[in-house]
Amino acid sequence: MNRELNAHEKQALLAIARQAIVHGVQTGQEYIEPREEKTLNQRNGCFVTIKQNQQLRGCIGNFQSELPLFKEVAQMAQASASKDPRFYPLKEEDLTNFNLEISVLSPLRKVESIEEIEVGTHGIYIEKSFYRGVLLPQVATEHNWDRQTFLKQTCIKAGLPTDAWEAEDADIYVFSAQVFGEDTSE
Repeated sequence: MNRELNAHEKQALLAIARQAIVHGVQTGQEYIEPREEKTLNQRNGCFVTIKQNQQLRGCIGNFQSELPLFKEVAQMAQASASKDPRFYPLKEEDLTNFNLEISVLSPLRKVESIEEIEVGTHGIYIEKSFYRGVLLPQVATEHNWDRQTFLKQTCIKAGLPTDAWEAEDADIYVFSAQVFGEDTSE
């Protein structure tokens, strides 16, 4: 992302995500209105998080995209609603009770030392052999985790032992995110 999204662009992306989810649940089809804004047509990775009653209900995203941001947001919103394996797909009755949060991501950057990880600023992506795990920057803040706990929890998310991040063949990447949602003041 070349610059921070402004309030209008954030609201447009939140509306696109909500519309994509509602349309997808009601029809099983994709629907995305074209957008003219230059920023919304840049190619950026993003994650879309769905919460119900302040609890996680779905979260899917990509670090990179070949699609314009507005299309990526729509696709990740629909995937979060219907393809997150941790949850059953959203149903019609769920459409009146959910909130959205969007994280527009910076590119991944490999770290040489865990000291480079700034809790509250960085998300973590860990790769070790065929295992991969990611946690967004806001997850550590929401749970009041320190750096070590954040690394351990990312390993758990990847299906690895909690100390796997210390292995020679483990690659640790960080990224930042512009995070905004429907239930926040941003």
